[in-house]
Amino acid sequence: MRKVGKKSALASVIFAILLVSLNLRPAISSIGPMLEPIRTDLSLSNGQVSLLTAVPVLCMGLFAPFAIVFNRRFGFKRSIGFLLVIIGLFTLGRGFWPSYFNLLLSSFFIGIAIAIIGPMLSAMIKRDFPNRTASLIGVYSFGMGLGATLAAGFTSVVYSAYGWPAGLAIWSGLALAALIVWLRTTEPKSDMDDGQVVPESTLIIARSPWKSLKAWYMLLFFGFQSAFFFSMLTWLAPIAIDKGLSVLAAGAVVTVMTAVQIVCNISIPLLFSRYPNRFHWVLAVLSFGTAGILLLMFAGTWSVWLAAALIGVALGGLFPIALLLPLDATDSADEANSWAAMTQSGGYLISAFMPFIIGVVYDHTGNHDISLWLFLSFVFFMILFAYLLNRKA
Repeated sequence: MRKVGKKSALASVIFAILLVSLNLRPAISSIGPMLEPIRTDLSLSNGQVSLLTAVPVLCMGLFAPFAIVFNRRFGFKRSIGFLLVIIGLFTLGRGFWPSYFNLLLSSFFIGIAIAIIGPMLSAMIKRDFPNRTASLIGVYSFGMGLGATLAAGFTSVVYSAYGWPAGLAIWSGLALAALIVWLRTTEPKSDMDDGQVVPESTLIIARSPWKSLKAWYMLLFFGFQSAFFFSMLTWLAPIAIDKGLSVLAAGAVVTVMTAVQIVCNISIPLLFSRYPNRFHWVLAVLSFGTAGILLLMFAGTWSVWLAAALIGVALGGLFPIALLLPLDATDSADEANSWAAMTQSGGYLISAFMPFIIGVVYDHTGNHDISLWLFLSFVFFMILFAYLLNRKA
């Protein structure tokens, strides 16, 4: 591909990364506010309906290592373009074939596409922006948070007018927009920060992350922060409904959480260069998350909105930290791809079953008391593994 000017390439690649990342959550986050309508219309249990978010996350764990294969065989541009098509088609199909089987099938293939795109975007950032990784990870996580916020908020609005199949299918439009911009973006061959051509030798992975204890700590940290995110994304609306809110108001609660999250997604990484210690940031953001969980446990209906905002702060800070950890520990794009694939693969496998487990527990207990204690356990384990990473630094 031809080389382009530094500034124009910088802007186009950043915008493309933003639009691609925008597609990595709506197909999952749109399910949360629709859990009750889907469960009622299709006569499902809470355990069954929670599989609609558990399956894509499980696929994100199983198939993340294929990012290395796709990158080496097809390159970033063709691979991500093809995977955007997969996300768009299967999201659209939910509107035309609103059966439980098709919802599971679409969740499976969308999960595969998201699994492969995630590590590839991290590797692109490592390759093209080696001196600005924190800022670009902020853009990446901001895009994901924005996609989750839009889907969580507007799915309920579309549902009110046209029903839940349309509410789920409408997010295929984001994939089409991202695909158009992505295919028109010229992939730079030179390092975006200093104009130096990246030597081919830098693409060789110097060490396997699977043999590194540090990488395993990253994997476990990623797993519990991901479990926290997807469990909240799936079950915050039902928890809010249990506390007396309507379906529409519960969707708005999730929107509050994700709106705060996206603000923190873009703002917190900007402070990393001034305050670089990741462990201190983990402690800071999790203090907000813990306060939010305690409000859900012990306060009344009024507290749901404040709790959602506090949890949003935690989610907004945790995800960019989890994305940055493999980039901090590696020296090349291919090595970053390998470490990110490992941490996201194992991490998503850990988190995949949490929404489902919460659904099964809810079926048996009829309340979310145990769910909220599980959320507190996630906080404990995140602090533990962040401490171990900080001690080994």
